[in-house]
Amino acid sequence: MATLNDVAARARVSKATASRALNRPDLVAPATVERVQAAAAELRFVPNRGAQLLARGRTGIVPLLVPTLHNAFFTPIIAGAHARAEAADLHLTVAVHPMEDEDERARFEQLAAQVDGMIVVAPRGADDLVRRACALKPSVLVDREIDGIPSVAADTAAAFAALVRRLAAGGHRRIAFLNGPELSWQNVQRTKAVAAAARAVGVEVEVLGPSPATFAAGSALAGAVAESGASVSIPYASDLGLGVLFELIARGQARFGQGTAPDGAVEVVGVPGATAVDVDGEALGAAAMDQLLPLLGGEAPVSPTRRLEVPLAEQWTGPRGRA
Repeated sequence: MATLNDVAARARVSKATASRALNRPDLVAPATVERVQAAAAELRFVPNRGAQLLARGRTGIVPLLVPTLHNAFFTPIIAGAHARAEAADLHLTVAVHPMEDEDERARFEQLAAQVDGMIVVAPRGADDLVRRACALKPSVLVDREIDGIPSVAADTAAAFAALVRRLAAGGHRRIAFLNGPELSWQNVQRTKAVAAAARAVGVEVEVLGPSPATFAAGSALAGAVAESGASVSIPYASDLGLGVLFELIARGQARFGQGTAPDGAVEVVGVPGATAVDVDGEALGAAAMDQLLPLLGGEAPVSPTRRLEVPLAEQWTGPRGRA
């Protein structure tokens, strides 16, 4: 296999000149570029892309940072970002960084030094910590908004508000809302949206939590849901709803479906077979990479903040994950 040295020898130039002629032809005389390219073609020289990128101060690597690998919500986000990265001839990697502790900063700085830019999913870290981390390299936040950082978020708050209005129209007068992790940006948005929508349509909301978005946490809240007097429960995330549902079913106090629940039973939305807020994670990941690509070229993002519309799924068949 031909090397750059072979090409340089055939073209009668130095190795450095051959490299510039192939990677930065604007810096070399046209006649020399033509001679080097002809030599490369004759020798069937295949450039080392990694070396080319390094010569331009680039690595071709973009990490997608997630706080944990135990949350299925991140899987389609990774898939969507990967497809866009591949189309842009970039290599997407996945790294776990909770971004919740100042002690993580050194490890984060080490990673940032080895990549071109970052897609960051950091739902619970302090704004200042996330802002300083994202300042290290061109970065895009996913499912969170912080002033000064380009971001893409699913507009689940608007979808939760629409769900409250729909339930009120169906006859529900008291709703139990199971909110999620206390420090989660999306949890704050959803809780505010549910409360505002409830006031607008004249229904009561009992907020229960905050809780981790897990099945076990939902099971633990089932008693409080039953005692709230609510006819319907809206969980922050699908796993919470499933925990509530199965515990209440075991007690004979819940059912699947839509509409006013009979005989004091509690309807649980956001679970298979019922109306749910269904985030398209692949679209979220793809949009994040689309935001990042201009930044890698030194340009401004298409829009500093993007919010993707989230529809209500009428007959949800299963979870894509949890936010």
